[in-house]
Amino acid sequence: MKVCVIGAGYVGLTTSAVIADLGHEVICVDKDEQKICQLQKGFVPIYEPGLTELLQKNKDHLSFSTNVSEGIALSSVIIIAVGTPSLPDGSTDMTFINSVIEDLSSSITSYKTIVIKSTVPPGTNEKILETLAKNINRECFNVVSNPEFLKEGSAVYDMFHPDKTVIGTNTADTKSFKIIKQLYNGLDAPFIETSLTGAEMIKYASNAFLAMKISFINELARICEAFDVDITDVAKGIGTDPRIGNKFLQAGLGYGGSCFPKDVSSLHHSARTKKIKTPILEAVQEINNTQVDEYINKLNTLLPDLPSKKIGVLGIAFKPNTNDIRYSRATTVIEQLGLQGCKIAAYDPIAVLPDFNQPNISQVSTIENALEGADCIVIATDWDEFITLDWQQVKEQMKGNVVVDGRNCLNKEQLEKNGFRYVGVGRG
Repeated sequence: MKVCVIGAGYVGLTTSAVIADLGHEVICVDKDEQKICQLQKGFVPIYEPGLTELLQKNKDHLSFSTNVSEGIALSSVIIIAVGTPSLPDGSTDMTFINSVIEDLSSSITSYKTIVIKSTVPPGTNEKILETLAKNINRECFNVVSNPEFLKEGSAVYDMFHPDKTVIGTNTADTKSFKIIKQLYNGLDAPFIETSLTGAEMIKYASNAFLAMKISFINELARICEAFDVDITDVAKGIGTDPRIGNKFLQAGLGYGGSCFPKDVSSLHHSARTKKIKTPILEAVQEINNTQVDEYINKLNTLLPDLPSKKIGVLGIAFKPNTNDIRYSRATTVIEQLGLQGCKIAAYDPIAVLPDFNQPNISQVSTIENALEGADCIVIATDWDEFITLDWQQVKEQMKGNVVVDGRNCLNKEQLEKNGFRYVGVGRG
């Protein structure tokens, strides 16, 4: 099939690469001229393991363009994968989605299957169908809700090995299910058929539940500290229960990234529009928003003259294997310590620090620069190279001996044996 993917972010690029690898002809379009120019030259503007190689492998079946109308005209399947960021009130910014719908309204002249992969609030796809029906013959298109469940840092693997493919359609739509099955032919995953709004809810429910698990284990970590219990033992114990599972039970500084914060906020906002109270969603967000504060307070206790200290922060990205800093707890730590007056030397192998306009905050080019003369080290992102550091050598480079393991990724006993004052998350 000929497929047009609208949006060249990590979802759009991963989708384009994998669908091309499945044998389809793909044109990926985006109105960002600089981004498309980079992609046409073979440079991928985001870091996602395996993505550059997959795009290169399928370059004969994949092209990039800024001409949205042409991409729509040439394709029978249109996949919308544009961003849906949060607005200040927690609702979803539909600017990019609405722009694409305007383009579709003026460009469709033959039958198209319009696949919404962007995460949108419940009821959005029904509204999109109604909007398009006002401008286009209803016989010329169908709208499908096909949410993505990709994790940054493993998006390529996730798309090749999905645990499910959710397909939401209108009750009158008899064509789209077969088309989507053909689109994903070659991927081994059960198909879940539902309504347009049902598919939207599955995506929000999934992310909200995972975010809830993270906030739950972080709240338990606070209780564990009060009773001198190690949260890693508790997580291991409850994680063996198949009804709970061991995924997303890693206590730490909290969740971040492009999905969980905005999706939990959006679901909360959508519920409010229907006058539904959501105390669980509110608690999930409250715990996450205050988790970093817990460790700033700890540092103030451990280092009473904290403003005079040099802090080496290892990690800027919200998680390893990505350069994404959206809602990163690492950047929150850096900003808050900077406001305390500390001298911050931040290091990350890929991510770039935002400009906080604070002269006491800097990004350094090596781990050694972050460690040199530091009174304290904060592990804010659990990159492998931080986990495997030679801690005897680290001790020689540092001035102080405090290590805050904000991701519970280090060996507590090993650090204490090397003379460090180890501070984990709920480690007793």
